[in-house]
Amino acid sequence: MSEPGRTPDGRYVVVRGRRWRAADPELPDDVRSRLQQHLGQARAEVGAGRRTGDDDRVTAARARVDAAKHGLGERGTPWWGLGLGERRDRWEDALRELS
Repeated sequence: MSEPGRTPDGRYVVVRGRRWRAADPELPDDVRSRLQQHLGQARAEVGAGRRTGDDDRVTAARARVDAAKHGLGERGTPWWGLGLGERRDRWEDALRELS
């Protein structure tokens, strides 16, 4: 599978004509990897909770998805509007919350 396209400014990826906010390019590779692992696990939990009809499990898993996406810079204040220190604080806070 090929990499999705990006807007000229690099702020968004384009998948099937739809723009999605790109992850913060300043994320260290190890941090990005950990956040993506948390994101994948949380998404799997959402699906498992939905299949079993466990609304509390779904709610908790969605909160984890949200925390991971905030850490990646895909949600919340756009990463390009924050200083590097604020961006670092955001991903460190997300990792603490998810650990």
